[in-house]
Amino acid sequence: MSNSFKKLGKILGWDSTNRKPEYNLNPQIYEQLKPFRLPLIIIQITMIIGTLGYVYIEDYTIMHAIFQAAYTFSTTGFGALNEGNFSNAGIIFTVTLIIFGFAVLTFSVGVLLKVIAEGTLFRLLKERSMLYKIARLRNHFVVFYHNEYTAQLAKQFRANHIPFVVVDPDPSIEQIAKENNYPYFLQEEPYTEKAFLKSHLSSAKGVISLSKNISNNITIIASIRLFEKELGRNPYLIICNAETNNDIEKLKKLGADKVVAPPTLMAKRVSAMAIRPDMENVLEEFLYKKDTPIDMEEIVIKENSWIVGKEIKDAHLRDKIKVSVIGITEKNGKFIEMPMGTTMLSAGSKLLVVGNQSNIIKAKRLLSRSEKPKDL
Repeated sequence: MSNSFKKLGKILGWDSTNRKPEYNLNPQIYEQLKPFRLPLIIIQITMIIGTLGYVYIEDYTIMHAIFQAAYTFSTTGFGALNEGNFSNAGIIFTVTLIIFGFAVLTFSVGVLLKVIAEGTLFRLLKERSMLYKIARLRNHFVVFYHNEYTAQLAKQFRANHIPFVVVDPDPSIEQIAKENNYPYFLQEEPYTEKAFLKSHLSSAKGVISLSKNISNNITIIASIRLFEKELGRNPYLIICNAETNNDIEKLKKLGADKVVAPPTLMAKRVSAMAIRPDMENVLEEFLYKKDTPIDMEEIVIKENSWIVGKEIKDAHLRDKIKVSVIGITEKNGKFIEMPMGTTMLSAGSKLLVVGNQSNIIKAKRLLSRSEKPKDL
């Protein structure tokens, strides 16, 4: 029965397992707690001595002796037991215990205030809490470096419910995250293995490096490619920022899958506004707007798909599913725009389709089948 519930949970996307971070902060937290060891040991030893003293001197039971030692040591008051009938030895022992208890408690408070004043312990506890949240992410994006591009990207990701983690070495990243509504963030050098482990990169879908310094982006690309080889996993989708066309070519040659040049994008956008003012908001309305009635997506043709070696029209995407193919990227990288219905499809090619999201999902299911549906 339990296995059935687990299978049902997987189908529904439930995950009851306790995800642990890949980077363990507990040793650092324990290091911060070390100053408390001596006060705690002294308190325990004092309580044992106090308990045994009252048992021996005043003939108390163990429970009464523990109670007497506790409130004498902590100087919280008297009168609950038999203090009025203490012997001289009992009085001297009690006074000694009070003085010693006051000294130990003062010392303990001093240690506590010192740890609080440093702030390291609370910072580590907050970071550990963040790492546990990040450890639950799957197929997320790790965004390296905060700047105005990252802030705008975060808005789009939040609007489309895409999980992401922002990694930046700035000590004020927590304040930056609050101002820009970053749900997950880390203060770490982006290119280090520690940053990869903390951001749960092993389960990420891709990496985005938006530094304006090309050397930072180059370092990220090289580090990510090495990391994925160590993991033996499928290549990450790496998207980088570039300021010039020369930088675009360099980053692509070094391993970036996509490179975005803001100056070039701005020039194209301004040019489109000048040439076709009436089309200014078409892309924003239909491609980038949340809950848009129309969407655009790529569908990869797998090797075992029934459509391999057949023509586009055999899938009846337009008349059966209301999805249109507006482009094909072949396996060799060649792009065919507005393909004819007689265009042959091969394994590894990507169909650029337009339609509403539910119909695109139907098209994906149709093209992923190994056998041709009987109703086509």
